[in-house]
This record gives sequence, C-alpha cells and structure tokens, in this order.
Amino acid sequence: MATDLEISRNAALRPLTSLAADMGIGDHLVEPYGRYAAKISLDAIDELADRPRARYVVVSSLTPTPLGEGKTTTTVGLGQGFAHLGQRAVIAIRQSSMGPTFGIKGGAAGGGYSQVVPMESVNLHLTGDLHAVTSAHNLLAAMLDNHLHKGNALDIDPFAITWRRVLDVNDRDLRQIVTGLGGRSDGLPRQTGFDITAASEVMAVLALARSLPDLRARLGRIVVAYDRGGAPVTAEQLRAAGAMCVQLREALKPNLMQTTEQTPVLVHCGPFGNIAHGNSSVVADLIGIRGGDYLITEAGFGADMGAERFCNIKCRVSGLVPDAAVVVATVRALKAHSGRHRVVAGRPLPEEMLAENPDDVYAGAANLRRQLANIRAHGITPVVAVNAFPSDFDSEKQAIVDIAAEEGARAAVSTHVAKGGKGAAELAEAVAEACAEPSEFRFLYPDELPLAEKIETVARRMYGADGIELSPQARRQLADYERCGFGRLPVCIAKTHLSLSADPSRKGAPTGWLLPVREVRASVGAGFIYPICGDMRTMPGLSSHPAAEHIDIDEAGQVVGLS
Repeated sequence: MATDLEISRNAALRPLTSLAADMGIGDHLVEPYGRYAAKISLDAIDELADRPRARYVVVSSLTPTPLGEGKTTTTVGLGQGFAHLGQRAVIAIRQSSMGPTFGIKGGAAGGGYSQVVPMESVNLHLTGDLHAVTSAHNLLAAMLDNHLHKGNALDIDPFAITWRRVLDVNDRDLRQIVTGLGGRSDGLPRQTGFDITAASEVMAVLALARSLPDLRARLGRIVVAYDRGGAPVTAEQLRAAGAMCVQLREALKPNLMQTTEQTPVLVHCGPFGNIAHGNSSVVADLIGIRGGDYLITEAGFGADMGAERFCNIKCRVSGLVPDAAVVVATVRALKAHSGRHRVVAGRPLPEEMLAENPDDVYAGAANLRRQLANIRAHGITPVVAVNAFPSDFDSEKQAIVDIAAEEGARAAVSTHVAKGGKGAAELAEAVAEACAEPSEFRFLYPDELPLAEKIETVARRMYGADGIELSPQARRQLADYERCGFGRLPVCIAKTHLSLSADPSRKGAPTGWLLPVREVRASVGAGFIYPICGDMRTMPGLSSHPAAEHIDIDEAGQVVGLS
C-alpha cells in the first residue's frame, strides 16, 4: 500500500466552499486559509439553527497500547462509510500537536485511505491556532512576572504561582527551569518550567468556549497563583484576559478540511488527554451538528478517560447529547491486556504476539467488557469497531466480535485504512442501528456532589477501583477549592491512559485497588478540577531517533519523511 503522504497527495480534493455548501454554510461564512483549509465563522451556529439536528456519535476505545489503536482513522473511516450508505456525515477531530509529530508519534489525522488531507497542512501549523494558544498563554506568564517585578500590588505569594509557560515542542530540558537570572532589571529569579502547548489551560478554555464572550469570561477566570492569604489570583486581576482574547479571536473559529473521500472535517483544538478533557471544540460540534445526517467526533484515550470527560465535561457545556458511541478495539490491544505480551512505543511487536492465538484475545477481554460498561453507564448504546490490521487473523477478529456479542453489543470488522469508506460501511450500518435506539443519556454525578465524592464516583464506576486514597495535601486542596467556590465544577482525573488503574503496568480490568490522589489542581477558566493520580508528564521528551530526523524537503520543495 502507498504511504500516507503519497495517498494524501493523490487525493482528489473539492473546493472548500462546495463542502461548506453541502453543510448549509454559505460562502460569506467561509474564510480561506490557502487552498485546502478554511476558518468557519461562529455566525454559522445561529444561521444553521433551523436545520435538522444530526445524529451525534462519539468514538472512543478500550484501554490503548502505547502505539494507539486507531481512533482517529476509525473516526475518519466511519464518516466516509456513511457516504456509502447514502448518508451525509461531518467529522470533528482534534488538531495535531507538532511536538508529537516531530517526536515518536508522528502525524495524528488518520492514516491510509481514511485520513484528513492534505497531510502536511493538518499536521504542520494548519491555520496557526496552536501558536495563538502559545502566545496568549505566555503573555499571561509575562504579565504575571511583570506584576511581581513592578511591586506585587496583589500580594502574590511567589511560592504559590501555578502558571508556567508553554511551547509546542517535545523538550525535556524545559520541564524545570529558573527564570529572572541576571541583574535587577531582568526580573525576580524563581523556579518554573514549560509544558507542551496542548497541556495549556488556554487550550482547554478554547475547546470549551461556546462563543467569543464566553471565551473572554473563561480567560478572565483562569487562576495563575494565590496571594499570601490563600485567595486565588486570576488573569482578570492581572488585566491580561482582554489581550489574551484578542490573540485567540481567530483561533476560536473551527478549521474546515476534508478526508481522502471528500467528507467534510472540522479540525479544532487539541487539549491534552492526560490532564484536560481530550476532546475537540464545542463550537465545532455546535456547527457540525447541523451540517449533515451524522456528526462523528473523537474522544482521547479509552472510554474510561476521553469518553467519560466527553460526557461529564464537554456535554455539560455544549448541551448536546450523544446518540451512540463507538469503542475501537484491536487484536493487539486485547492480546496486550492478556498480560502475556509487552508492547513498547517505537519498537516492533513481539514475534509471539503476531502468531495466531484467539485465546490471547479472549484472555484480554475483561478490558473491553469494562469499557463497554463505561459507555452504558452514561446511557449510551455502544458499538465495537474491530480496527483490522493486515497481520490479524480471521479467528482473532472473530473473537472480538464474539466478545461484543456476549456483552449484547453490536460489532463490525472495519478495514477503512486499506479500503477507505467502503471498508467501514458495515460499521456505519451498525452505528446507524445503534443511533435509532432511544437515548437515555445521563451524567455520572450531579454538580452539587462534593468534589471528593465526584472523584470516588468516577474511580469506582469507570475504573473499577474499590475507592480513593487522598493524600493530606489533596484533602487540603479539595477543601480550599470548595471554600473558593469551585465545588460545583466537574472533575477531570489525571492518570495513566495505559491502564484502567493508576498503574500503567496493570492490564485488563484490575480489581482490589484504591485510586491514589496525591494532589489536586484547578482549571477554573476551563471549568474543571483535576486530581493528579501518578506521575503526569506535561512536557514530553524526544526519543533516541525522533521522527524529526526523517522529515525534510526534496528538490521539488515537497515535504518528505512525514509519517
């Protein structure tokens, strides 16, 4: 099969205004950025309000291996698959971060014949949204440090500053730094650090804002530090929120692109999946929900994380209710959850893992069963998508279908990477059937539940924990947040994505354990509290041989080596 880059370059693309017109979006709402990407004005939300509402489908997965199980490519393939049924779909996905693109992960907009194109555009810069987030975030950091330098009228405690800087690059040397070195005019020395841009609260704010006024208000609520009396200090108090909003004004508009089969795609925002909600933007969904028969969106990591946050954070904000959920499963992931094999990012799969062995698939079934239960806990009908790889055996794929049937769930084998939408037509049929069933969507917990009880509810019902174990620091922080009026916010539990538990080495569906909460942080602007369970890296490093080593420009000026 041709490479992703070759497939992308050979794809026949439609004019974006034509794609937009199919969604009911007039030319006056389309703002071209070059030939293959465009911004969509937020006025489209009101102008499309009288159009029929699409069926709303979220794509999640079982607990992934370090290699990922193909949620994005399944999302794209499913959207294309509906066209083969005579239905119109709109796809909404997150924007790629360039740190992972140049690191070990590579591009993140699908693959094979189910990808968003042009590949170079979607993975490199696009319309500059990530740079706008970086700039707005770092402006706030600069104004915070300037406030300290100019007398500290807000009486900020220098040891209670929570706002770091961000950069869209993988660079471990920036995790912990000291700023303000030099003379008196160079600022006040203090320890701080950098996170990757996707981990910025500004990114989460952008993804959850419903409008420009909402964005402005959320930016003002961002807490950057605490004063010596323990009161929160906000971006509004530093008088930075207005200028931040100006920098993000264009970035709030979703980006319109298309797939290899000319299905419209809204590419917008990419909040970090570990410490934020890991979903694309609310405004993209508010536009896409009126743009076709189906709106297909993706939630990061497994159903215990991305889909849970989709339901309890994003849906609380958007007011949209999903009609069905897809749980992506692969043979390799189920074999990994058997505990008999070890998968390492950047390395080939173990030879014994590639041998035909449906018993290994059954041995890892507990994880898939738990994730299906997690979807049903929100009143959503699940469909299992068996993302088929060339190395999979029929008996192994059938094992996944049989496991789904035992759980009363529909399942379909999908070959969308190799065959595009045609290979996902059976999956689209199953999803359409699921969407036709009555929806009984529900949140896991009410707003008024105390924060500790919200954490415990998620731990027990999503992860299978026996309860939670709060450190003394976490208890104090939860009490402080409730005292500050943040108690009604939802929770976004930061834990490993490689296990249902907080320990990445525990596969399957572990039982008999407590979720350890060592500290709790607040993303007040975004609108959630995030407990830290384990060691969360918010600035990735590069591998021994990162993807950047292979990316270059050829004699014709074309990008080469992008994967």
